[in-house]
Amino acid sequence: MKIIETERMILRSLTINDAKDVFEWAGDPIVNRYMPYPLHENVHQTEEWISTLGDKNEFAFSLKDTGKVIGSGSITYRAEYKAYELGYNLNRKFWGKGYATEAAKAMIQWAYQVLSAHDFFARHANANKASGNVIIKCGFQFDKYGQYSRYDGSEMFEASYYTLHLE
Repeated sequence: MKIIETERMILRSLTINDAKDVFEWAGDPIVNRYMPYPLHENVHQTEEWISTLGDKNEFAFSLKDTGKVIGSGSITYRAEYKAYELGYNLNRKFWGKGYATEAAKAMIQWAYQVLSAHDFFARHANANKASGNVIIKCGFQFDKYGQYSRYDGSEMFEASYYTLHLE
């Protein structure tokens, strides 16, 4: 099991036991507004998603003091960009408290140390300024404007793309 410790969280692999906590944001239309994945309709759908993760570099953001999973994130190699994509998602009850930035920085450092990753990219819907703030706080530099869509193609988002290179 992959484990990263931060000041306030333990980042670890997601398990089926986390499904109830994950559904709190995966089933929240406000959190889902700019996400590529479909809104989860029930906890069973969340359990199915977790069961597909296998050994992907997807992390649960678990609070040290309570064990509650308040978000998740991933570091995924994208051959078309020749870089690792940073992604994150957070229960809105925990927005604005620095958790996403803390977790994102820790995942980048983990990828650098464990995967020997040097090149990263991240993107956010232009309307989602808070996500852009997280990316900038992690040291990314603006690269270009573009678009991304929901996995099912139902919606397209105007987006900003950022890159980060670590020596």
